[in-house]
Amino acid sequence: MNKPLADPTLQTLDARSRDIFRRIVDSYLLDGEPVGSRSLSRMLPATLSPATVRNVMSDLEQLGLIYAPHISAGRLPTQRGLRFFVDAFLELGDLTEEERRSIDTQLKASGQGVSVEQMLTEASQMLSGVSRGAGLVLAAKSEVPLKHIEFIQLEPQRALAVLVSQNGDVENRVLELPAGVTTSQIQEASNFLNAHIRGRTLAEARSDIARVKEEIKAALDTLSQQLVEKGLAVWAGAESGLPARLIVRGRANLLENVTAQADLDLLRHLFEDMETQDGMIQLLDLAEAGSGVRIFIGSENKLFSLSGSSLVVAPYRDKDARVVGALGVIGPTRLNYARIVPMVDYTAQLISKMLR
Repeated sequence: MNKPLADPTLQTLDARSRDIFRRIVDSYLLDGEPVGSRSLSRMLPATLSPATVRNVMSDLEQLGLIYAPHISAGRLPTQRGLRFFVDAFLELGDLTEEERRSIDTQLKASGQGVSVEQMLTEASQMLSGVSRGAGLVLAAKSEVPLKHIEFIQLEPQRALAVLVSQNGDVENRVLELPAGVTTSQIQEASNFLNAHIRGRTLAEARSDIARVKEEIKAALDTLSQQLVEKGLAVWAGAESGLPARLIVRGRANLLENVTAQADLDLLRHLFEDMETQDGMIQLLDLAEAGSGVRIFIGSENKLFSLSGSSLVVAPYRDKDARVVGALGVIGPTRLNYARIVPMVDYTAQLISKMLR
């Protein structure tokens, strides 16, 4: 797991301070509630009085590790405190054989006779089921060789563009047809594209089409040329600006036990971020920066910083070991990191194996 280094000044905490701090965080991760000095003194050795615990809590508060959400309330960990806990204390458990078999069964069953996107959707659903958060998968544009493209006219100025790759994946997109285009011009554009895309990746096909631009002008009329360009642009993201697909399952999990208006406002920000998908490729950048699972807490995660959420994310790779997507869990900062991190890690490794 790749994690930022903890603040070195926090390493000076003595054993008693660390024990009290860990118990505050453990309590928060368990039930999300503040914990007070009296409750802590009952958990700790009898030699520590509530007054002593309060003094230690005051020191921890000055260090910025904990805070009081209300006057006379107990204490909760700050974002800085959670980062320190994850870096210094988090003990990751390993998955049991039963858990591994369960993941294997769910994903491998979904991988038989279905598209890659359906398999990734199943992975997102599964991650949602084992966390308090939402399962999230970013599927980058596939760079597999193409086999066939076809335009199916739906209305006078709308058509369904069907792209088939050589591995059997099929993608459909609706595009606007040039005004006045005829059935024969649509067929002409399809024939031209099929002659230039077969066996090439989308990037290679676009490059090839750009290279033979003069040939296109000689071979096709203006409307057919426009359709050729639209047919490629609709998958390359040139029109939408989106280089990837985001699959999210389990949004309802995030609404459990949320009552405060402030928390609902944070969730609204998160849902808006996920719906617009602006900057989703940043998830790939976050995951690709490290070779394993990464944990982002609150504002450390620039993509969802307004929502104050935690993100546990790992990349998955194709047969050439290139990062082609990312998967993980997003949810409240009190995620069960010890359980979710190995789950995300194993799922990413399994997806990578299946894509090979």
